[in-house]
Amino acid sequence: MGLFDSLAGAVLGNMAGDKGAMLQIAMDLFKQNGGLEGVLAKFNDAGFTEQAASWVSQGNNLPISAEQIIQVLGRDNIASMAEKLTMSPTDVSAKIAEYLPQAINKMTPNGTVDSNSGNLLAAVMGMLK
Repeated sequence: MGLFDSLAGAVLGNMAGDKGAMLQIAMDLFKQNGGLEGVLAKFNDAGFTEQAASWVSQGNNLPISAEQIIQVLGRDNIASMAEKLTMSPTDVSAKIAEYLPQAINKMTPNGTVDSNSGNLLAAVMGMLK
């Protein structure tokens, strides 16, 4: 992640409260897992193919629970994110479950993962409007 991404995350965290904190989590999550394709692969590998596909498609997003987020990302990763944000792991996993489908949906407006997909900052900025 570049300097711009770090600064953008910090600014949005101050401006946007909850969503800004989630932007920082999302940026870390995407960086650690190889971007959009890596995050989607992680959910597919864990058996949540239908949910992940719905987030990319132009239809309705299928929900995912906080417990399922913990199952996919791992308790230790969630705890680490929670510590950075001074939030509880339960709150972090709930927020990821709430916002990740929306962010992926915004990153894939054409319903496919292609060369134009993956602009997390633009996707989250769109969610803040």
